[in-house]
Amino acid sequence: MGKEESTEKKAAENNENTAEETSKQETTTEEAEMADNKEETADASTEKEEVEVEEEISPLEKAKIEVKEAKDKYLRLYSEFENYRRRTSKEKIDFTKTATEKLVVELLPILDDFERAQKSFPEVNKDEKDPVREGFDIIYNKFKKTLEKQGVKEIENPTGKELDTNLHEAITQFPAPKEELKGKIVDQVEKGYLLGDKVVRFSKVVVGI
Repeated sequence: MGKEESTEKKAAENNENTAEETSKQETTTEEAEMADNKEETADASTEKEEVEVEEEISPLEKAKIEVKEAKDKYLRLYSEFENYRRRTSKEKIDFTKTATEKLVVELLPILDDFERAQKSFPEVNKDEKDPVREGFDIIYNKFKKTLEKQGVKEIENPTGKELDTNLHEAITQFPAPKEELKGKIVDQVEKGYLLGDKVVRFSKVVVGI
């Protein structure tokens, strides 16, 4: 009898525990459903407020917004076009400078030939006329002036001055004829030229030792 009562008591306790757990699970489920319903209600409320805000914007305000957006878009396009125009202009200027520089470098040896040929003419009296010499001088001066119009300038003869590596190129050394010329330029072998402020050909010089 004692065993049967103990068994019945344990069974009753188990039933009570099971009932409590089932009750707790049902309560948790109900709370979760209530939370979901609250979130859905909040989302619906937010959407409703957004719709109301959109409806509250007047046609004038809407037009102002559209104008502002169009203005911003125009400014961006204008800025991009200005950058493109400046870039292409710079590229065009750089290309022109490079082309001019290459042409000048090619023409300088011809100018050297003119000057060597000019020195080869025999000396004549001022009263005497030499048609060949006069024609040569006209062509030489015209050619030289054309180069000057393009910005070509002759570097000053540096004989007797200190060597400036920004303008001069020392090709050899030679015993100085005077003590004060030691370490200085004693002769110019080939003229140097500038194109604007850029050296296109260094003066080739001899330095005294």
